[in-house]
Amino acid sequence: MESAESSTILLERLARILQNETHAAGLKPTQWEALRYLARANRFSRNPSALTAYLGTTKGTVSQTLNALERKGLLVKKTDPADRRHVDIDLTEKARHRLDEDPIHALTDATASLPAGEQAGLADGLRTVLEEALRRRGGRPFGVCRSCRFFRADDSQGAPHRCGLLDVPLSDSDSRQICVEQQAPC
Repeated sequence: MESAESSTILLERLARILQNETHAAGLKPTQWEALRYLARANRFSRNPSALTAYLGTTKGTVSQTLNALERKGLLVKKTDPADRRHVDIDLTEKARHRLDEDPIHALTDATASLPAGEQAGLADGLRTVLEEALRRRGGRPFGVCRSCRFFRADDSQGAPHRCGLLDVPLSDSDSRQICVEQQAPC
């Protein structure tokens, strides 16, 4: 039976391997994390403050990361005309192609080599560890929209779904992405 300490050391080593590979691919680890997040985030969560919360870093680090990615042609920032303080972020096609070459795929492939039951157990265990670590530092879980207590399937107001918290329609695509506002069912 592995100890908690040996599991943590293995996680740290895997993280280091991934971090070294991301540098070799021409982007800094935080830049890759930002691209991955933006590709998975719904329209309510593709902004600097949500990215800051997700990464658990400072606004300054996120600002520098976003500026670097914008200079590299990997994202576009859009200021809301109604509220100039609000900035939405969209990935470019160049970024989407770059994500196809993401070094994280090697780790995903290694995980996929495990039997299905072990994959599920690993995912469940890591999710529990992450949730506890976030709870201890006051972080947000950023779960998938359709697993949120405010998610309303088959909305009667014309859209496929609805966010009960924000009272806005949700597309099927939005409902399958992660959201800064996500809250687990009670």
